[in-house]
Amino acid sequence: MKQIFTLLLISLLIGCREQVQIKYDYPFQNPELPNDQRIEDLISRLLLEEKASLMLYNSPAIERLGISEYNWWNECLHGVARAGKATVFPQAIGMAATFDDELIFRVATAISDEARAKHHAAVRIGNRVQYSGLSFWTPNINIFRDPRWGRGQETYGEDPYLTSKMGIAFVKGLQGDDPKYLKTAACAKHYVVHSGPEKTRHYFNAIPLERDFRETYLPGFQALVQKSQVEAVMCAYNRTFDKPCCGSEYLLKDILRHEWGFEGHIVSDCWALDDIWARHNIVDEKVEAAAMAAKAGVNLNCGYIYKYLPKAVDTGLIDEKVVDEALKPLLETRLNLGLFDPDGLNPYTSIKPEVVNCELHKQLAYETASKSIVLLKNEGRALPLNKKTLKNLLILGPTATDVTALLGNYNGFSGEMTTFLEGLVAEVDEGTIVEYNQGFMFHNDSLFHGFWQAGRADAVVVCLGINSLYEGEEGDAMLNSNGGDRMDISLPANQIKYVKMVKDQIKGKPLIVVITGGSAMAIPEIEKMANAILFTWYPGEQGGNALADIIFGDVNPSGRLPVTFYNSVNDLPDFENYNMEGRTYRYFEGEPLYPFGFGLSFTDFEYSDIKINQSNGKILLQMKIKNTGNYYGDEVVQVYIQKIDPKFWRPIKQLIGFKRISLNEDEEKSISIDIDKEQLQYWDVDQQEYRIEPGTYEIQIGSSSKDIRLNQEIRIN
Repeated sequence: MKQIFTLLLISLLIGCREQVQIKYDYPFQNPELPNDQRIEDLISRLLLEEKASLMLYNSPAIERLGISEYNWWNECLHGVARAGKATVFPQAIGMAATFDDELIFRVATAISDEARAKHHAAVRIGNRVQYSGLSFWTPNINIFRDPRWGRGQETYGEDPYLTSKMGIAFVKGLQGDDPKYLKTAACAKHYVVHSGPEKTRHYFNAIPLERDFRETYLPGFQALVQKSQVEAVMCAYNRTFDKPCCGSEYLLKDILRHEWGFEGHIVSDCWALDDIWARHNIVDEKVEAAAMAAKAGVNLNCGYIYKYLPKAVDTGLIDEKVVDEALKPLLETRLNLGLFDPDGLNPYTSIKPEVVNCELHKQLAYETASKSIVLLKNEGRALPLNKKTLKNLLILGPTATDVTALLGNYNGFSGEMTTFLEGLVAEVDEGTIVEYNQGFMFHNDSLFHGFWQAGRADAVVVCLGINSLYEGEEGDAMLNSNGGDRMDISLPANQIKYVKMVKDQIKGKPLIVVITGGSAMAIPEIEKMANAILFTWYPGEQGGNALADIIFGDVNPSGRLPVTFYNSVNDLPDFENYNMEGRTYRYFEGEPLYPFGFGLSFTDFEYSDIKINQSNGKILLQMKIKNTGNYYGDEVVQVYIQKIDPKFWRPIKQLIGFKRISLNEDEEKSISIDIDKEQLQYWDVDQQEYRIEPGTYEIQIGSSSKDIRLNQEIRIN
C-alpha cells in the first residue's frame, strides 16, 4: 500500500507540474532555451530605435514585447549606495588596509544579499528607477598612483597585486556562485590609466611608458576579467595613447576582448561619450561619437549619445549589424540576472528584506572596521588605555562627531552610524568623566576652543583629518577648489596648530591623535607631537565602536597601509605625469614617513624557519610565526620579491603574496604561501609579450615593505 500511495503522489505532482507549466508569448522569454537563442529571437523582433534605447543606461520599457524598463546605474562601493537603508562598510581603501581578501569576499556577499533584497522590494512597489537595479558599477580598481587624487579612496591602493586580490574577492562576492544566474553584475572601472587629476579628467591624455601601462595599470583589470569573470568593464573619460578610452579599439577590442577574452559588456563612464566630441574634439558631432563608441565596442551608454545610433545607421556611419552585436552582451547580462525569468527559478529572489543591515552584517562591518584601522605610532605603549583606572578622558576635534567622516563617498545610510565620540563614551567605565569639545572648525583657523581643558585630563583623544568636504570626485568636495584633488597632502594648517596647543597643555599625559581620510597624508608634525596615532580611513557605520575597542585594548589593531605615506608633496613627481618612476613603494627611492604595508600592533611577532621550493610554476614558501607579546593579535605576513642585477628597469621590490594570521600570546604557527611565478613577469616591449627574466631573485618576508624579517635568494631559470 505504501508503495502504491507513493506512486500516486508522484503522479499527482507530475500532473500538477504539467498543469501549471508557463506559456510564453515569445521564445526569448523561455528560460529553458539557451541564451544565444533567446537573444537572437529578441533582436529579430526589435526595431532599430528600440535596440538603441536598450543600449542606454535608463532603458525604457518595450511594452509590446513585455519588457520592463531597467536602469543600469547602481553603486555599491562599500555597501549598497544612494538607495536608502543599507549596511555601511569601511570605504574601499579601508577594506584594502585589512589585507584580508577572504573578509572582503564576505563583505561583498553581504552587500549582494542586501542588493537583491532591496531590488525585489523596489520592484514589488513598481519602483525601477536609478539605484534600484542589479548591475553595480563597482569595484574601482584604478591604481592609486598619487595621494593627491581625490577618488583614490575608492580604490584598493597603490599596488597591482593587492588591488587584484581584493578586486577578485569583491567581484566573486557580488556575483555569487549559482551556475545559471548572477546574484548581481559587478563592473571593473575605470578602464584605463585613470587616476586624476579630477579637474582635467574629461580631456587629459594619459601616455604612460608601455612597461608601466602593462605592469601597473592593466593587471587589476586583467585579473578581474580572467579570474573572477567580472560581468562589466567601464571605460574611462580620458584619452589613453591619444584615443578616448570609450572610443579606442586598441583598448576595448584588441586587449579587453581579444587578448583577455572578455565576454561581458562594456559601459561608458557617465557622459564620457559627450567628451569624444565636446572635449577631446576627436569628432565634430554627437552622431559621430555614437558611431565611434559602438564600433570600438561600447555596449552601454551612461548618457544619451546612443539615441543617435539610428541616425548613425541611416547616414551610413555604421551598419545595423554593429548595433546588433553591441546589444547582445547587454541582453546576456539581463538574462544572467534573471530579469526576463519567473522569480521562482532564481535562487536569489528568495532573499528577504530582513537581511538589510541585519545583526550579522553589522558585526561584519565592525570586524572590517577593526581590521582596517592602522596604528601608526604607539610611543611608550601609550595605547591601550586602561578604562578601569581612567578618571578623566577629554575628546576633541570635529571628526569625533562627524558622520561624514565615517562615510567617504559612494555610500549608503544605515541609521546605525556610530561616531567616534559615541563609541568612546559607550566603552568607558561609568565612573569616568568624559568631556568633549569640537575645538576648531574644518574651514576656519581663527576659532580654537577646548585645549585649555587638556590639563586636567588623564588622556586626550584629538579627532581630526579630512572628509568628503576636502577630497572626492570632481565637484563633490565643497571646500576644495581643485576638483576634489588634494594639491597639498598635509593636514590643514589649523589642525596642526591645534594639536600643538593641546600638546602644550597636557603635562605629559597621553596625546592620542585619530585621523580620518581616504588617502596618504604627510603628517611629520603630528608624528613628533603625538604619543599614539590611529589612521581610521572612512571606517563605516561601526567606526566609533571599532575605534573605541582598539583604544581600550579590547581589539588589537592590525590594519596595514595599502599606500605609501610621504613626508611632503615635494616627494612626488608631477601629478599629470602617468609614468610610475618615483611613485609608490615599487619605485620611490626616498625615505617614506610610513612605508607601504606598515601597521603596528600591541604585541610582537617573530618570524623563523623559512623554506622555499619551486614546483609546477609556483614558488612554495613555508615559515613559522610566533606571537612573543602579551596580546592576542593578527599579523599580516607580506612577501616581496626583488630582482638581483636586473637587465631591465624593474621595481625596487613588489608584493607577490600576503596572509593574515591570528595568534594567541606565546602561540606559534607554521604557515605556507604559494606564489605563481607569473607574478614575476615584466613586459618585453620588443617581443610584445610578458616574460620572466632568468636570474637571481631575493624573496623578502616581513611585516611591511621596509620591515623585512626573513630573506632568501632563489634562482629562476
